[in-house]
Amino acid sequence: MAFNPPVAIVAKAGDAGKYKTGLPAWNMVLRGFFSGAFIAMGAGLATVCSTGIVAGQAALDAGFVNAGFASAGISQLILGSVFPVGLIITILTGAELFTGDAMLAPVAAFVHKVSWASVLNLWLWVYIGNFIGSITWAYIMTYGPYASITSTGAISASAFGVRGVQIALAKVSYTSMLGLWSAFLKGIGCNWLVNLAVLLGICADDAVGKFFGIWFPIMAFVSSGLEHSVANMFFIPAGILTSGILSEAQIATLGAEKLAGLNWVTFLTNNLIPVTLGNIVGGMVFVGLLYWIAFRKEIQALK
Repeated sequence: MAFNPPVAIVAKAGDAGKYKTGLPAWNMVLRGFFSGAFIAMGAGLATVCSTGIVAGQAALDAGFVNAGFASAGISQLILGSVFPVGLIITILTGAELFTGDAMLAPVAAFVHKVSWASVLNLWLWVYIGNFIGSITWAYIMTYGPYASITSTGAISASAFGVRGVQIALAKVSYTSMLGLWSAFLKGIGCNWLVNLAVLLGICADDAVGKFFGIWFPIMAFVSSGLEHSVANMFFIPAGILTSGILSEAQIATLGAEKLAGLNWVTFLTNNLIPVTLGNIVGGMVFVGLLYWIAFRKEIQALK
């Protein structure tokens, strides 16, 4: 498998950032729509594949030590193992992901190939596109796999839908200042790993190498319980939409008071805003800036 040395990876990252900032706004939105949907596909798959394991964890928490292999760790591992499909599709098909652009576009600015205004322009339009794509897939999942519809037309949430609501509830639980700080830090850690995946994708010249280079860091971030803004554009809206089709028994089980705290305002204030800021720091600073500093002289020698 052919691969590029570190200095070439950073230089190629800058070239990619220059190309991306040069796209017209409509194309940024369109490619962002693709990636938002692709990431949501991975998130929806992860939700479905991890359904049922949480119940086993509840048994363990209650003291049933012979509850088999069910555990929160196994649930996270399954989530992490299947989620990377979204970024793999994104990178191999040329779609635009805000969290990747949080590193690639600044690298282009660091090497003086683009202006910071063009970086912000790219971020804005791709973010909008990611949101539209994620919401679209959230709607499809809510009234598709997350729904259980009887022959009479009565609708309620399926087991997958209940799992989706549980995930969304956990993601809007950052309510205190310490909680918001935690969400911000999880956003940093997430995009540090995401952009290492992006760099490893650039490192490899063949599809198999790109696949494994992307898969391992993404698996690590999801399994570790970190926070990704674009994935949360699916997880939380899907939970909000699905909460509207819960049966009375499901509402009683999940808790009506907790469900009241799952809404579009808490989506923004308790998660999306702090996580997005953390993602920017994780990608731009901990990957883009530090790698540019580390290889600045070598990159200049390539010119």
